Amino acid sequence: MKITELELLTVPDGGSVMLLVVVSTDSGEYGVGEVGMRARWRTVRGAVDDFAELLVGADPGRIEHLWQLLFRSGFFPASGVLGSVLAAIDVALWDIRGKTLGVPLYELLGGASRDHVECYVHVRSSEPATMVAECERLVEAGWRHLRVAANSPDAGGEYDQRAALRYTLATMERLRTALGDEVELLLDVHTRLDPAQAVTLCRELEPLRPYFVEDPLRSEHLDGYRMLRERSTVPLAAGEQLGTKWEFRALLEGELIDHARVDVANTGMTEARKIAALAEVHHINLATHNPLGPVTAAASAHLNLVLPNVSVQEQPQPEFAPSEVITAWPELRAGRVTPTRRPGLGVELDLAAARRLDLRGPAPLPRLRRRDGSFTNW
Repeated sequence: MKITELELLTVPDGGSVMLLVVVSTDSGEYGVGEVGMRARWRTVRGAVDDFAELLVGADPGRIEHLWQLLFRSGFFPASGVLGSVLAAIDVALWDIRGKTLGVPLYELLGGASRDHVECYVHVRSSEPATMVAECERLVEAGWRHLRVAANSPDAGGEYDQRAALRYTLATMERLRTALGDEVELLLDVHTRLDPAQAVTLCRELEPLRPYFVEDPLRSEHLDGYRMLRERSTVPLAAGEQLGTKWEFRALLEGELIDHARVDVANTGMTEARKIAALAEVHHINLATHNPLGPVTAAASAHLNLVLPNVSVQEQPQPEFAPSEVITAWPELRAGRVTPTRRPGLGVELDLAAARRLDLRGPAPLPRLRRRDGSFTNW
């Protein structure tokens, strides 16, 4: 079997766009993976074209070899956007392998170590009056892990850290009082706070027992988590902006976090397994990052079903939205996701529909500013 084509499809996903890489072969079989970085779609398209020159004619079953080729052959390591495209190709190659052998991907990875994967859902409301009601509806439906964001009162794109700190603490206190101790609350700070504010937030959250605080600091200087670790006891989660075992190394070997936010759409399956093994050595669980669609949900679920050190998987929506493009996906119930027994990822595409609906890229990401007009992280 030989690879014949790499194709990037930019197709609708609710209000956004999925960047799907389809790897085709001369047997008629294809595999699909999703690119984790949607904001740089033109760069993604160029990377797909560059990687196609290396892959067309290659044996898709040599997955580790092809990972090394794509990551190292440009001399500069394929990180960032290139790493995200490599991740999508890697998942697609595993998809092909499973389809070729007629088995679901988790069987290739060692078989299931659990019956299903626990997952959490996003709380969409940011208004205190409606947030409690939304959480109560989700809990009534069966969800036990709820994710909320460290927002500030709406100021038309302005993000004030001190106001956000006060607002977030009040929100978490309100939710804990309303929902009780059996519901797990996960707080996503989204790298928005400076270290001093992050310390204050984490210390003040300790009595509220969050399941974890995610990305309280920016990812450029990971040793900053050492300072935060020394000043607070709340469980910490980070890593969604990292793509390789080398990038995760400082967090894992320093035992600076409790949950590694591995994103299969940025690491691929091959590298994710290696990161997970390093995390296991240090008693750190994976809380896989998945803000995307059914393809990444399926890839994450296959990985998590196999690994021994998994805490929870992100599932942004309580159900998969109807799609003209994706015709089969993992089984999702409130609070749990399970891959199907279909071969490979178990995700099927209507390629004709995908090509008909192909767009020119997603809408721009939000941009936040401070009171003085300077840029701050979204």
